[in-house]
Amino acid sequence: MSKIKPSKGAPYARILGVGGYRPTRVVPNEVILEKIDSSDEWIRSRSGIETRHWAGPEETVAAMAIEASGKAIADAGISAEQIGAVVVSTVSHFSQTPAVATEIADKLGTDKAAAFDISAGCAGFGYGLTLAKGMIVEGSAEYVLVIGVERLSDLTDLEDRATAFLFGDGAGAVVVGPAQEPAIGPTVWGSEGDKSETIKQTVPWDRFRIGDLSQLPLDSEGNVKFPAITQEGQAVFRWAVFEMAKVAQQALDAAGITSDDLDVFIPHQANVRIIDSMVKTLKLPEHVTVARDIRTTGNTSAASIPLAMERLLATGEAKSGDTALVIGFGAGLVYAATVVTLP
Repeated sequence: MSKIKPSKGAPYARILGVGGYRPTRVVPNEVILEKIDSSDEWIRSRSGIETRHWAGPEETVAAMAIEASGKAIADAGISAEQIGAVVVSTVSHFSQTPAVATEIADKLGTDKAAAFDISAGCAGFGYGLTLAKGMIVEGSAEYVLVIGVERLSDLTDLEDRATAFLFGDGAGAVVVGPAQEPAIGPTVWGSEGDKSETIKQTVPWDRFRIGDLSQLPLDSEGNVKFPAITQEGQAVFRWAVFEMAKVAQQALDAAGITSDDLDVFIPHQANVRIIDSMVKTLKLPEHVTVARDIRTTGNTSAASIPLAMERLLATGEAKSGDTALVIGFGAGLVYAATVVTLP
């Protein structure tokens, strides 16, 4: 017989507060068109994107995350000292170690909270939310701060016609805490590593250490290109539309509800055509509010779902207590979907 005492966590967990931060610089499509042969109409029709935000020198990954987190903590009505863990999803913090989560936890004023980064691309927020729920129910933390933050402008090849217009910067955060009734459903998540080449970094970091510039891509002026995110657009589109709609339905089934029970749909903001196709495939009723934050924010990877959630609540398009389906999917290829009650 085990001598280990049983955990004494909360019966359930829920999102208690949400916060977002968008960099001050707004970048219209016209700026993107300076380096690629395209048009504003083409970008809008293919992606739905009209503008995106790009971070300035002072808007670091940590700085943006701290701004969003402060708002989420205030929205949750708790103090930073009560945060027991900080989980940060990002692929654009360039210091391999230490985790940027430790800096964020310290600067927010937590009381030595556990802090770590995860790398799950556009599904990172869902991964973090699932980890937070587990910590609260297990009893290792009473409140968990989950952050999605990206400076994807640093990983954008402005000469790549397929991706130059896609990415934006920003941070979104939620506080997850104890609940007396279910408010975060079972997570349907996974990965398809056999498709990992469809979204990837152009060259690994160690190519720069080797010093053989002949192995590195060059820009139109002959300069070595910094690593960027590249993707096979059509393959990603087909996978997202057909496979992720199935995952979304599985999340509804796991939560024990149907699309008629939904109030809000918050998919990863990858492409408005993907979003619209998923809405059609899932046969969502007209009363369901659908997040299309991508139009003015672009694809912010791990930050996209909490940023879209924050905007829907701020504008009144969604309200506290609404039932929302959230799904993230991206590089890996990884995915995570769940049903939540909005804070």
